[in-house]
Amino acid sequence: MTEDELKKFPQHVFGQAFTTLKCEGPAYLPWLEKRLKGSGGLILTRRIEDLWELHQSFDIVVNCSGLGSRQLAGDLKIFPVRGQVLKVQAPWVKHFIRDGSGLTYIYPGISNVTLGGTRQKGDWNLSPDAEISKGILSRCCALEPSLHGACDIREKVGLRPSRPGVRLEKELLAQGSRRLPVVHHYGHGSGGIAMHWGTALEAARLVSECAQALRTPVPKSKL
Repeated sequence: MTEDELKKFPQHVFGQAFTTLKCEGPAYLPWLEKRLKGSGGLILTRRIEDLWELHQSFDIVVNCSGLGSRQLAGDLKIFPVRGQVLKVQAPWVKHFIRDGSGLTYIYPGISNVTLGGTRQKGDWNLSPDAEISKGILSRCCALEPSLHGACDIREKVGLRPSRPGVRLEKELLAQGSRRLPVVHHYGHGSGGIAMHWGTALEAARLVSECAQALRTPVPKSKL
């Protein structure tokens, strides 16, 4: 950033400015669903306690259960990172602003402005914390004083499914003579939107390998 641009942020001595894009989840996810259905995909909603419950209905399972993989896959490496944000009406805010730590940010969107945030590892609490909301608003107003005039302030809480690394691999589950090919695809943390297309392509490749293995006859022993 230039010296003139930095004058807007007197508490900072260095900054970067760049052009990027923001993906709006509430609009993007329905588009993905429509795309899936348009390609012949079927969406079923049900609760399962064990991946083996799917064995009778499906040849291959792709496990994208996020935090649910603690139970479904026995993966204790996955943990929640709690995020709390504010959604406000401030249509005059047109630029993204994010401080160096990444914990304070202002992201204008289509219908509101997102103010954040928190990064609380191991916290499962889905209820908004009033003191945290107060702190978020204070920090964001320090970056953009015009936010003192924001209205329709709403609190939102979510849990990011995080682990030391994204789990993207095949696993062949076995129970006696039964086999269930599983492709695990979860643990993206806060980078789900950024990484999802690339990791989905890799997951699809792994599914193709599983399908090929199912079509390949198992050689019989000649002993």
